[in-house]
Amino acid sequence: MGSIPDPGELTELTPPSFDEFQRQTSLMTSCTLLWKELSDHFSSLEQNLLQKSEALRNKIQTLDNQTKASLSELEKREFSIQGSIQIALEKVESSKVTALAALQKASDDEENGEVDNGEGLLLTLKSFCFKMDALGFWRFVTGKKKELDALRAQMPLALAECIDPPRFVLESISEVFPVDKRVEKSERVNDLGWACVLVLESLIPVVVDPVIGKSRLLVTPSVKERAKEIADTWKASLEERGGIENVKTPDVHTFLQHLVTFGIVKEEDVELYRKLVVGSAWRKQMPKLAVSLGLGDKMPDMIEELISRGQQLDAVHFTYEVGLVDKFRPVPLLKAFLKDARKAAASILEDPNNLGRAAQLAGRKEQSALRAVIKCIEEYKLEAEFPPENLKKRLEQLEKSKTEKRKPVAVPANKRTRANNGGPMPPAKAGRLTNAYVSSFPAAPTMVRSPSHVQYPAGIPSYHSPPTIYGSRSPPANPYAYSPEGAPPPLPGSYPVAPMTYPAYGGYGNGIPPAYHAYYR
Repeated sequence: MGSIPDPGELTELTPPSFDEFQRQTSLMTSCTLLWKELSDHFSSLEQNLLQKSEALRNKIQTLDNQTKASLSELEKREFSIQGSIQIALEKVESSKVTALAALQKASDDEENGEVDNGEGLLLTLKSFCFKMDALGFWRFVTGKKKELDALRAQMPLALAECIDPPRFVLESISEVFPVDKRVEKSERVNDLGWACVLVLESLIPVVVDPVIGKSRLLVTPSVKERAKEIADTWKASLEERGGIENVKTPDVHTFLQHLVTFGIVKEEDVELYRKLVVGSAWRKQMPKLAVSLGLGDKMPDMIEELISRGQQLDAVHFTYEVGLVDKFRPVPLLKAFLKDARKAAASILEDPNNLGRAAQLAGRKEQSALRAVIKCIEEYKLEAEFPPENLKKRLEQLEKSKTEKRKPVAVPANKRTRANNGGPMPPAKAGRLTNAYVSSFPAAPTMVRSPSHVQYPAGIPSYHSPPTIYGSRSPPANPYAYSPEGAPPPLPGSYPVAPMTYPAYGGYGNGIPPAYHAYYR
């Protein structure tokens, strides 16, 4: 057996190994890194838990605040019902005193035809509203298109006198909306969308609750249900109208205004509303209607679509309505719109089908674009970014060029003819004075062409038969087409004849629609 070493006895120590030292060092480093990783992990978990806890606490607080606000709003609405009813009763009581007098005065004005001033117009409208004569009201309004501004100012005051304004409005426009029921139609009065929109817009301030405002509309459930049925009927008739692409803009405007006025916008129909708004985006009220229809979050995509379709000017109006000016800069859009208009004008000049009127059509296209852009610059105060001086100069040049083309060209008159055999008639004898000349031809009247008829200046009677200057022959069918080449040669020894001049043809409307639609008002 080996002997056990004495602890007190000195023994030789084993020298430390460098490899062992490195192993221990590596182990310590790994432990340190692992400890740090675990510490960071737990710290991250703790931070996430704190953030989630804070978010939940904020949500709970927000829900509590919303609940309190909703309860407060409900309580306010409940108490406001009595106040609204009291206001309505007081209004009826005050109206009862003046109703008979107003009806009598309006009746007298109708008999005398005195409805040309604002007061007479208001009394006439009120008379229809007092009697709930929706059909008479509608016929009166549609016959007063020339007094549109006066109607817009007076109609809300008149509708406020109705017993049930929403029902009255639905009955008044039922002749043409949702389906046109008229038997006899004419091109002149076929479009009554302006009247529908006017009546629907005028109803909004009438149905707004006088206590809590626009958050509650004073529309009875039965009338609101009827309004929903009308909207569904209009949507069902879209296929008969040729789909969304072919439906008329006045009909679209009336439908969208109907939804906003009666507060019957449906969330499931938002895509339909978007397509209708984009298709009629040139209407002035469309940006505001789009916001009222709940399309605010879709506005960026709608603006992009308008830009891609070449409707940069409409995109600018939508941009300002929703406050996206920083994302869609208006000045580059307006410049792009002008560039497209110039390209369109150039393509018109190159069109072989419009050689005779190409210059006129191209000029009108560019003029319309220039006027629209100048108006937009002034409306949104963009003069600093896009000075309109050059645009105005270009517009003046186009207008001056158009005026010069319309200057009358001197054309020799037809020779006088004898009444018996149609032979040439010598001119009347000249005066006895030296160098005096008296023409036997009467002065030619100034002929101004208008879209419907020829007008003569005052002092010159209209001829019911060929004028004497033509002798026994009828006047030429187209006096504007007369040219010097068509005139017979002068007779030897004849006296000089004063030439007759005709204004250049250009006053007659050619029926070509303008390049940029005027916004409906």
